[in-house]
Amino acid sequence: MTEQIRKSLRESTLARWTALVLASLSIFGAYYFNYALSAIKPLLESVLGWNSGDFGTYTSAYAWFNVFLFMLIISGFILDKLGIRKTGLGATVVMFLGTAINYWAISHHFPADAVVHLPLLGDMKTQVLWSSLGFAIFGVGTEATGITISKAVVRWFKGKEMALAMGMQMAIARLGTALAVAISIPLAKKFTVTAPILFALIVMLIGVLSFISFSLMDIKLDKSEDTPDEVAEEDKFKISDIGFIITNRGFWLIAILCVLFYSAVFPFLFYANDLMINKYHVAPNLAGTITSLLPFGTILLTPLFGGIYDKFGKGATIMIIGAMILVFVHGVLAIPSLKSWWIAAAMVIVLGIGFSLVPSAMWPSVPKIIPEKQLGTAYAVIFWIQNIGLLFVPLILGVVLNSTNPDVAPNKQMVKTSIEKAFAQTLTSTSFTSKDITQMVDKTTDAAVDSVVQYSVYEPVPLQEVNGQAVEQEISGSIQKNLSQVTLPAEKEAAMKLIIGTAAAGAYDAIISERLNLRYDYFYDILIFVTLGVLSVVVAFLLKMEDRLKGYGLEMPNIVKKKEEE
Repeated sequence: MTEQIRKSLRESTLARWTALVLASLSIFGAYYFNYALSAIKPLLESVLGWNSGDFGTYTSAYAWFNVFLFMLIISGFILDKLGIRKTGLGATVVMFLGTAINYWAISHHFPADAVVHLPLLGDMKTQVLWSSLGFAIFGVGTEATGITISKAVVRWFKGKEMALAMGMQMAIARLGTALAVAISIPLAKKFTVTAPILFALIVMLIGVLSFISFSLMDIKLDKSEDTPDEVAEEDKFKISDIGFIITNRGFWLIAILCVLFYSAVFPFLFYANDLMINKYHVAPNLAGTITSLLPFGTILLTPLFGGIYDKFGKGATIMIIGAMILVFVHGVLAIPSLKSWWIAAAMVIVLGIGFSLVPSAMWPSVPKIIPEKQLGTAYAVIFWIQNIGLLFVPLILGVVLNSTNPDVAPNKQMVKTSIEKAFAQTLTSTSFTSKDITQMVDKTTDAAVDSVVQYSVYEPVPLQEVNGQAVEQEISGSIQKNLSQVTLPAEKEAAMKLIIGTAAAGAYDAIISERLNLRYDYFYDILIFVTLGVLSVVVAFLLKMEDRLKGYGLEMPNIVKKKEEE
């Protein structure tokens, strides 16, 4: 009877699933903010003057401290030493601070020529640097929170529905991703580019409070049984134990599969909205809807596949199938002649299936290879290796996109400069404030560029053949001509809306006439994703062979059936 009471909390279905939801909500906000800025890449270029190289630098910054300062490895040591509760609370607070710095950087007005000279790296825009630093600090907190929650799931669900629980945890987190890619563009267009980040700050604060609530439940778990978060001294992780982890071939295969697979999915999501707009000629809001199909699909499928793994096993086989789907999807997206939006939507849905298969089997397989007392550090090393991919792959994608499309960013800046000149000559004597005019310049630039990318079909003129001064005069003149023909209403908001629409139409006509190149070609970036997918398939097969040799049980069910009590 006493034994039953002591184990009642873990045995309670309601208790363990409530604990899972509370812990998962702390990472929900992280997944939202991770993609909040990437979803509005076109706006960062047309409004803030970023280019694809700047964007690649920003997205890679997520892993700066985790990789180069080994913060992820340190987080794993801290987790195995201090336990889930202390580590998780500190990590969620760090996420909030990183997001706050990023919000300040994007909302602060830096001079257009403000740069910082960095040794070895050269000049970097001041705003890009500060935004990247905030993202890097955020990345430290996010990865520490991720490994903490992974260990928490093992603690609460070992011998039970572990893969299903991990699938549910990932589903809740990816709901944040889906939300980011779906609403960030509408938020930014309705308000300002800072609106998606402000929303992230609010969600982050909710995440901190949610983890505190989880910690209170975890304390009750300590009291209900003899497996406390702070493990016995003889069971605590020792530095020497890392030797077992790094000499384990199965561990390395899972780690390599992780970095290859996630490098072909997460960076794709960073650029997916921009890809949909540029290749498939869809409206920005529709682009976000299409991209959100991927994480929304995983919300349902990851727990489903996790449940299948729990009951029937076949973890290594599931990973192989998921990696093969990856190759198929990116292969289809790479075909230049396929430009229908419904093909892109279908491929995103299929990619969601692959993205559900691999993680649903990969993460629950780690405890079959690594002992629980070393699990925090094992997850930390895997996440550290994953972060190497998240550091270099987005950076490479940005460099490749910039180098294969050298005309796009300068042309977008030329368009914005032309609109600024037109408004300076037309609106200075009006009652509009400088803030009003800046807002109209940003929205007009965005509207004009979006219209050209979405609707125009022409062979663009190479940048070296463009007479910048003449083009700026052409765009500015076209805008002024259009504005001279309208009568502004007395109501300020209506007047601003009319000015933006009229000026964007004038800019559109001039851009079409001059045949400026404003559209990115993503072919070479997609080929990088195809290569990563092929390598993922190879490693997944090697993992299955290693499982046969070592008998890890990756093809065996996770649920341990209890013997009937007498």
